[in-house]
Amino acid sequence: MSVTILPRLTLMSELSFPKPRLAVLLALLFSAAMAYYHVGLFLPRSMERSAARGLGGGYSFGNDFYPIWLTAHKAMEHHHDPYSPEMTREIQTGLFGRPLDRPGDPPRDYRAFAYPAYTDLLFWPLGCLSFPVVRIGLCVTFGALTVLSLPLWLRALGQRSSPSLLVILILLTLSSYAVLEGLFAVQPGLLVGFLLAASFAALAKDRLFLAGGLFAFTFIKPQVSVVVAAYLLLWSFSRWRERRRFVYGLLAWSAVLAGLSLLLWPHWIPKWLHVLSGYGSYSPPPLITYSLGPHLGPKLGPFLIIVLLGAALIVMWRERSVASSSTSFTLTVSLLLALTSITLLPGQAVYDHIVLVPGILVILGTWREVVLSSRPFAIVLAAAALALFWQWIVVMPLLASRLFLSPAQFFSSSVFLLPLHAAASVPLAIAAVLGYTMWHTMRGKQ
Repeated sequence: MSVTILPRLTLMSELSFPKPRLAVLLALLFSAAMAYYHVGLFLPRSMERSAARGLGGGYSFGNDFYPIWLTAHKAMEHHHDPYSPEMTREIQTGLFGRPLDRPGDPPRDYRAFAYPAYTDLLFWPLGCLSFPVVRIGLCVTFGALTVLSLPLWLRALGQRSSPSLLVILILLTLSSYAVLEGLFAVQPGLLVGFLLAASFAALAKDRLFLAGGLFAFTFIKPQVSVVVAAYLLLWSFSRWRERRRFVYGLLAWSAVLAGLSLLLWPHWIPKWLHVLSGYGSYSPPPLITYSLGPHLGPKLGPFLIIVLLGAALIVMWRERSVASSSTSFTLTVSLLLALTSITLLPGQAVYDHIVLVPGILVILGTWREVVLSSRPFAIVLAAAALALFWQWIVVMPLLASRLFLSPAQFFSSSVFLLPLHAAASVPLAIAAVLGYTMWHTMRGKQ
């Protein structure tokens, strides 16, 4: 099969609908159904199960942000150590109604504060407010930032979108399982997704110092952005005189955040690393390991992670000199984020799948040209599309089935969790499609 090189991304405005109003209406209908399923059925069921285990006496809504709020609140009062065992007990009491000290409970350090100390600095003012107020305000704010990230990614990728398509993208993004989980948990990963989009949008406009500064703030969750950070540093050093302002911005703001944190908590770095060293004892393994199951995962997972990260290093080196406005650059960044989601992020962290947005947009802009060059790839792409849209495809029949199924049948795992069955497959599928596209493109450069 001949190889066709993609000179640029297809403009999103070229993707049109015969009846855009009907398409928007359908997107609204399916999005509303998914939101109702998650908020009205799935979350209450999950909270019932937590209560049955004796872990339902604390904050469920906003549970991922609560450790940040509490440690910032305590730091304002008495400069408490956010990584101390005592603080971990207080976090557990707020989240579960009691410390985790009974037989059958998760490990004693479960839900310890696992963020860099400068995360508390960024959210310090929120410590003055009550947590119920903070979680509502941040849920709305993170939702708005997620919406804003879509046009920013389009700008960073050099794409345009018709108004109807942009509305559809917004509706499907907000109603996706990943974002709904992130909004309910008030997960800072949604903020990181916005910061990544803003950084690359600035990079596309050649505002390198601003891009570097924005990227520095993504290190509140360093596991999300570390691989892309390595590529951007290599990219900058490859043409230092042209791109050094990105490194200046990144290092300047990173130094400010880390330095101020050291003034307040002189020993925060070793304590944070100590917390991270125990994180793996209770956190699910990376998605690529998790997806292989309990038998093959521990054996093959680490090997596959090394292979995939090794492939990422090869891509970084090969694409280190490309322009930020080129297809190769946007494809590289999208692929690295997708690989991060399956090699470094925990298997259950669906909210971090927000980093797949640029990869999905790249695929939307290039799938026609690549499909024409490879029939096997068309099959892979179809499987990826099915995994991505599965949640909206199945949610309407599921809700309708409630009319004729008994409660026991409807709430059985095989039926009730149908919309979520493909959630773990989405990052794997997106990474596979982007990986093939990158291989296809790099072959053409030889």
